[in-house]
Amino acid sequence: MAQAPDPHFVLRTHSAAVTCLFISPCNERIYSGDASGLVACTSTRTFRAVAVWNAHTDGLLGVEEWDEHVVTHGRDNKVHIWSSVIVPATVGDSVPSSFLTTPKLLKSLDVNALNYCRFSLLPLPRKGSLEGDAFLAVPNLVESSYVDIWSLSSLDRIHAAVGKTRSSKSSMGDGRGGPNTGILMSSHLFTDSKSPSESRLSLLCAYEDGSVTLWTHSRQDGGPKRTVEGRYWDISWSAKLHQESVMGLSVSRDAQLAITVSADHILGKYNLSETQASSTSTNPERFVQHRTKHPGNAAVTMRDDGRVCAVAGWDGKIRLYSTKTFKPLGILVFHKETCQAVIFARAYIPLAEGKSDPDEEMTEEEKVRRGRWLISGEKNGRVAIWELGTFGRDKG
Repeated sequence: MAQAPDPHFVLRTHSAAVTCLFISPCNERIYSGDASGLVACTSTRTFRAVAVWNAHTDGLLGVEEWDEHVVTHGRDNKVHIWSSVIVPATVGDSVPSSFLTTPKLLKSLDVNALNYCRFSLLPLPRKGSLEGDAFLAVPNLVESSYVDIWSLSSLDRIHAAVGKTRSSKSSMGDGRGGPNTGILMSSHLFTDSKSPSESRLSLLCAYEDGSVTLWTHSRQDGGPKRTVEGRYWDISWSAKLHQESVMGLSVSRDAQLAITVSADHILGKYNLSETQASSTSTNPERFVQHRTKHPGNAAVTMRDDGRVCAVAGWDGKIRLYSTKTFKPLGILVFHKETCQAVIFARAYIPLAEGKSDPDEEMTEEEKVRRGRWLISGEKNGRVAIWELGTFGRDKG
């Protein structure tokens, strides 16, 4: 097991528990949200906040960049869409507080935040010069076991109550109008490409009873692009690997692999590359249950290549594993209280030979090192930035 490093840097912007994290695709900005509703945007060059604002009247569930906007999701039953953060010109390594910017609130969406399930955002391909759009998956407005999918550009509900078809076929319920799975805990919306000419929406859902289900939108036989009551959404497979509620879900960048964690000591692995195969939860190669000695896990994230995952625990420790074998790769020890959020930076991709890099302020080595960062947030408000190695070339 690799020797654990100390944090590369510690951010102390928050005075409340850090509940969510996001890093921009260019690795230039770290977004952190806390239990008071505060959002901070920090420059990864200066480690100084460039924007701090009270985005919600209750705790943050999620924050993410989309196109030229910032999307935030709060426990106040709101999703807000803000203008992009303007990074001011800086002198030296500091940004005076008078130069901190506050994004402008552009529009809002009423949602159901009863079950602490953060949004899942899927950017859509641009069509010519038209404004970009994205789909946003959140718990259904009425039943917390189902999912609604909205268009961010128009704030129209495209698909309503995904998952309801399962409960309509069952004579049993959970006492809240939903299926036996209990309420939704986490979700991930992505596209499942059947062929170069056709892709369809897929929705991975993790539930209160510890189960995970893959729902796929059927467009065969003239299936509509808009749906209600969960119609035209089918179960590709369903598996129950956890004894307790799923607390965290992470899907690889290529949507081929998913990892879940729970209050129990189990790590769940799901192969998403065979979504067109017949649905069954008995395929041992599709679902892997790994038992650890560490119960109480709050969040999980995967590195860009899907080969390493980081699990944040209630004990404040962050444990690193190989996703192929679940071999332990190291333990990061710094946080004294529960670590509720963790995320990897985006891997740096060198420019093709012969192309010039417009960004000359950072060396190639600095960009590679920044692409190895892991960022974690703690209950006492601290955000730690870790600079990780290569884990012995990531073998095993």
